[in-house]
Amino acid sequence: MSSVVVVGSQWGDEGKGKITDFLSQNAEVIARYQGGDNAGHTIAFDGKTYKLRLIPSGIFYSDKISVIGNGVVLNPKSLVTELKYLHDNGVSTDNLRISNRAHVILPYHIVLDGLQEAAKKDNKIGTTNKGIGPAYMDKAARVGIRVADLLEKDTFEEKLRTNLEEKNRLFEKMYGHEPLKFEDIFEEYYEYGQVLKDYVTDTSVILNDALDSGKRVLFEGAQGVMLDIDQGTYPFVTSSNPVAGGVTIGSGVGPAKIDKVVGACKAYTSRVGDGPFPTELHDEIGDHIREVGHEYGTVTKRPRRIGWFDSVVMRHSKRVSGLTNLCLNCVDVLTGLDEIKICTAYELNGEKIYHYPASLKELSACKPVYETLPGWKEDITNCKTLEDLPENARNYIHRIQDLVGVKISTFSVGPDREQTNVLDNVWAHI
Repeated sequence: MSSVVVVGSQWGDEGKGKITDFLSQNAEVIARYQGGDNAGHTIAFDGKTYKLRLIPSGIFYSDKISVIGNGVVLNPKSLVTELKYLHDNGVSTDNLRISNRAHVILPYHIVLDGLQEAAKKDNKIGTTNKGIGPAYMDKAARVGIRVADLLEKDTFEEKLRTNLEEKNRLFEKMYGHEPLKFEDIFEEYYEYGQVLKDYVTDTSVILNDALDSGKRVLFEGAQGVMLDIDQGTYPFVTSSNPVAGGVTIGSGVGPAKIDKVVGACKAYTSRVGDGPFPTELHDEIGDHIREVGHEYGTVTKRPRRIGWFDSVVMRHSKRVSGLTNLCLNCVDVLTGLDEIKICTAYELNGEKIYHYPASLKELSACKPVYETLPGWKEDITNCKTLEDLPENARNYIHRIQDLVGVKISTFSVGPDREQTNVLDNVWAHI
């Protein structure tokens, strides 16, 4: 039995899909455990680039099982579209399994998401308007519709009528929005369920059986630790738990079966949407990194906010997610800068602090304390080892490892699978 969890250790968009795809080469089962189609994963190999939202990155390996776990909120329309996209590109999805306990996103969730965000006016959270939050709200309120319900026509009809009646009262009375029609949703979404039904099963059985038989299982988180509803920059967070602890809830696998937690991070920091960002750059350097790194959301296409590497954030991620390994991405994006800064602490009310405050008021008063390192000019995109890198790039990587306190297992010098270089095999010693 061996299992590895991949989490984003910043605010998402750290290259989790790339790292999951890379680590999938030695895994036999790959599973998503939370989030929905608000997640965007970009995977590049053999000269082609693929963009996924719901389906695990391991789908490109036909000999491995890919699982959408019970903790995911699933938009059937998006998933059917994504399946067609893969089929049109010659990718088989016969190895996909979907949890019958996963909750379903329906049109009223998406409408409510948009209405709630608009009502916040100047206090917007920066939601992707995919219905994720409202679907998790229904789950917690015990009125959600699960995949198992979607497949039973009479059950789906009954639950949909009840929910739609309640949601329409809310739309009309609170938001002045026109009601949604049952007939515009029911048949279309029931048919989506029929398209998906052959993939649907109890995925906790598949995952536990795989682990109990000694197979290697890779768990793939969405978003990032700093967007976790408990440990992130609340309320500017997602509605689920991207931290490694979310695996046990979102996949039905006990915590004793998790061996390693890999944090994917960039050599700098990025964030989409509103919320605190202490090391954010509002200058030419930030614009330069954004353009060189193609920092635009996979799902939203919004330009990402850019900042220097923040070791305070990373130590918080290490602590709350139990990181055992780091995968450092996008080192090549920093090539050409004269100087590179790393945030080592914050200054709050004249004192240095080394933890990430919960209070938004305190965070807004925090000033990053920087350490400045010399940059490098050499092209590093073909480097395969640490020794191949310029001395300044090597020193930068070593300094990140020292400040975070977690060993770096891989560093990437480009988007392709072949540009991920191994320093320490994550699957070893399990």
